[in-house]
Amino acid sequence: MGYIASIGLGIPPFHLEQNEVKNLIKDVFTTSPHKTQKLLPVFDNAKINSRQFVVDEKWIKQDHTFAEKNAKYIHDAVDLSVKAIDHCLKNVSLLQANIPYEAVDLIVFVSSTGIATPSLDAHLLNERPFREDVIRMPLWGLGCAGGAMGLARAYEWIRLFPEKIALVVCCELCSLTFQKQDTSTSNIVGTALFGDGVAATLLVGTDSPYRDHLLPMKLVIRKTSSFTKKNSINVMGWNVTANGLEVIFSKRIPKLVKSLWKDHIFNFLEENNQSLSDIGAFIAHPGGRKVLEEMEEVLFSNQNLLNYSYQVLQKHGNMSSATVMYVLRKWLLEASKQSLHKKKGILCALGPGFSSELLLTEWTGE
Repeated sequence: MGYIASIGLGIPPFHLEQNEVKNLIKDVFTTSPHKTQKLLPVFDNAKINSRQFVVDEKWIKQDHTFAEKNAKYIHDAVDLSVKAIDHCLKNVSLLQANIPYEAVDLIVFVSSTGIATPSLDAHLLNERPFREDVIRMPLWGLGCAGGAMGLARAYEWIRLFPEKIALVVCCELCSLTFQKQDTSTSNIVGTALFGDGVAATLLVGTDSPYRDHLLPMKLVIRKTSSFTKKNSINVMGWNVTANGLEVIFSKRIPKLVKSLWKDHIFNFLEENNQSLSDIGAFIAHPGGRKVLEEMEEVLFSNQNLLNYSYQVLQKHGNMSSATVMYVLRKWLLEASKQSLHKKKGILCALGPGFSSELLLTEWTGE
């Protein structure tokens, strides 16, 4: 068992309203105006008001090589990850006392929007006074499911070493993968959904000497479950081209919620002797409006169980792996304000593979 103790955010500097992005796309995709015009309603129907990016409109309109995009990714990913870590370890809203950098035993670094060797967790060691014997676990290629998967793998490690502390950093700079030359439906739909964001999440083992730095109300992870559907690798991911990472985004994704995700959820509940009525929170990655609506159908929900997922989608868009951490942060802040003893939750995300990750959580005062 491990405690999810704190979450810090790294917010990119450029803020664009959805209408601004929509108008920008009309300016960029001038070679196929009829197709672009036909797809523009996607921007209006996405339930997204604004997003944040590491680049401005001028940069997006210009041509950039894959090398230039990736160099920008490495620079900004390190900068925003450090900001998210600082915020996480010194978060006065979620911690009773700061956690020192030297206390971190494991860094899980999750990203799918750029490439770096050594992986960016090594870069982070040079930016703050982490110990040189810290364990590094870089996870790449997990896409939107990466936040949940990174958290699950860190939890499993903490369960083996309950005196330890783990830090999960999810860093996605989706704007740097934008392809000006790609007028495919996937690229335009992706442009209507994806934003940039970074989150750092702290897991503390039950026997850690830093346990008394946490709030009295704690969120624990009880169980995890992974599922990957065979022969579904063409649903979501990247084509790696000379121009960079080109998005694969199937229109089948919402429908897979009614099949793959539904079966995974109900099997997971049954395996853990739970029913839907036992779950007080669904900490769901907001892949998009249609995905959330399909989830609500599966859950027979009219109780605003996905309210925070909708809020994050509206304010930030889909930031791939980092998004579920933004949702989780809202649940943590809510728990710090009111009694949520014995309330269980499920943290969930879907991603390339096509895959589903589930974590059973519980708020406790123990």
